[in-house]
Parts: sequence; C-alpha cells; structure tokens
Amino acid sequence: MPVRSLVSKPDLAQLKYQAKDLLKALAGRDRATAQRAREFHPQFHQKADAEIFTGPVSLSDAQTIIAREYGFRSWAALKRYVEKPTAAANTALSYYERIEDPVFLQGLQLIDAGNVAALQAHLLQHPALVRQRVLFEGGNYFRNPTLLEFVAENPVRNDTLPENIVEVAKVLLDAGAKEDTAALNETLGLVCSGRVPRERRKQLPLIDLLCAYGVDPESALCTALAHGEFEAVHSLIQHGARVNLTVAAALGRVEKARELLPHAIREERQGALALASQFGHTAVVQLLLDDGQDPDRYNPPGFHSHSTPLHQAALAGHLDVVRLLVERGANLDMIDTLWKGTAIGWARHAGQSQVESYLLSQKGKG
Repeated sequence: MPVRSLVSKPDLAQLKYQAKDLLKALAGRDRATAQRAREFHPQFHQKADAEIFTGPVSLSDAQTIIAREYGFRSWAALKRYVEKPTAAANTALSYYERIEDPVFLQGLQLIDAGNVAALQAHLLQHPALVRQRVLFEGGNYFRNPTLLEFVAENPVRNDTLPENIVEVAKVLLDAGAKEDTAALNETLGLVCSGRVPRERRKQLPLIDLLCAYGVDPESALCTALAHGEFEAVHSLIQHGARVNLTVAAALGRVEKARELLPHAIREERQGALALASQFGHTAVVQLLLDDGQDPDRYNPPGFHSHSTPLHQAALAGHLDVVRLLVERGANLDMIDTLWKGTAIGWARHAGQSQVESYLLSQKGKG
C-alpha cells in the first residue's frame, strides 16, 4: 500500500488525534479502517474485519498504524522526526542528500557511475560496507537498503542505469553481498518491479545474474505480477518459480486456475481475485466469485491493498470485469483507504468514460 506524505511542518498533537479517530472508526466497524490496520500493523495482518472490530485495539496500536502509514517504522520514530527532523527521513531530498555516511555515499556514487575498478578498491578498503544498510524513513518501500539494492534504480533516482550495471552488481555480490539473503531477495523484487531496468534492457540480465547466485525466484514473483512486469514474471518461472493460483489468475490461465483452486490457500485466492480483476481476466474472476470470494474485500498486502478489485478493474477500464463484479454484489460506495475515492471516481480520474457511465447507471439500483 502506498504511504501518506507528512505535511511540511507536522504537528504531533494532530497526529495523536488521527490515532484517536482511527480507534473511533474501528469502533464504528469501518471496513476501510480495518484494512489500514491489517496493512500497517503486524498484529492484524491475517485477521478478518470482524476479528479486528472485536479487538482489542489499543491507542498504542493505533499510533503504530498511523506511524507506518507515513512510512515510519514506529510511533517513536515518527515522534523523533516531528520533534527533530533529519535528512534521512526527508523525502523531499534526493537519496544522495539523505545518506549521512560518506563511505556509503561514495560507494553509491561509484555504482551510479559504473566505475567497477574504483568500486572494487572501495570495497576492499571497507570490507564491511557491502553488508551495511542505510535507514530511510517516510517512504513507501526501500527503507533499509544495502548497496546492492541500489542497482535496481527502484525507486527511480537518476532515471537511468550504467551500461555495465550487471558487472557492477557482480562486483557487489562477489564482495560479500551474496551472503545476505534478505538483501538478495529484496534486490530481485526491486529489479522485477522496476520500470528503469526494463526500459534499459537490464531487467532480464539482472534476474539471470541474481538467480545464478542462488536467489529464490519465487520471492519476487508476486511483486512482478502486481506491477504488470510480465517479462520478468516469465523469466522467474523459467528460473523455477512455482505457478500457484495467484500467478495463474494474473496470467489469465483459466484452466490452470481451475486446477489449482481446490488446493489454494486463502491468501492465494484473495491475490488471484485482485490480479485477475486488475488485468481484466473475466473468466478467472467469474471462477473465483463462483468459489465464494468476496468482491468487496480489500486486496491483500502487496496487491494494491488500498483498493478493492472493483477499483482496479475500473482504473484499467475492464468493463466486462466491472459488470461482473457489480452483478455479484460489489458495493459502489466502497472507498479506497488512501485517497478516499470510489470506483466511479477512479474511473473518472483514469478517463475510463464507459466504465464511469456504467457505474453511474448502477448507482442506487437494488
């Protein structure tokens, strides 16, 4: 789920009021607020709405949710930033400006310059650097990266990559980055969901390199699917990633989805409905609705979880999917948890006039 942006001069008292308002909304059994709790508090990740509503949810829990909605790891971290702002959490600055460690910064500059010889020398001089992480607060993702994760150019910093970025990545891997499993998996996910690696024709070579160093191809599969990076998806499958129900649904493989459905776990079924709706696979959506999937359940984490299947179908202009979801009872008044818009508003924003007209015609029926 995307995070919210703090105002330029945040007020701690106002943030405390937001936490109290969140508790009131949960007491009122608001589904959008339950989804916020599910997304941003680990205690509620696997809980249904009814379980969240019955609680208990403390003020401390609510403050944690608010902090993480703004991209901070905890309420204490958010409070520290409000009281004493730091460059590392200032999303208005470039990543170069947010890195306070000069040794790490120099390593990043050498990566971006594609200077392999100087990077090798720098890593020899500072052998612990390849396992070091920097902390960025206030962002949607990329909050605690190693140098290796910067090779994906995701988030976009320079809107380009050095031509020899695969060789650069190999230098980092051979210097010890290959020992950090979490960083390897995170890097693969960033590569597979990044626009710049694809546009610079480096996405597939980087996938090949990382998988050759033992990265689990399955770790990045859902990330690639959610961003519609289908070349990356097929490459991951070639490297051994398993095709589960979510993957089959996103690819529109109806018969494969039908085969996998009886054995799929709840999370796979929810992800399948989210992605089949997003990519306009009407037959798969029908299969999942026939199975009893709730068209009004917010999408699961990792699959645009601030929205519902109807929001995503409306945004993309998949009229047949929109019709099917509405016919199966999708609530036109459901709002997304970030911008507070309905599917009608999303269709209007995206210029999907046919979808907007249809949804408006259904407003108030039934």
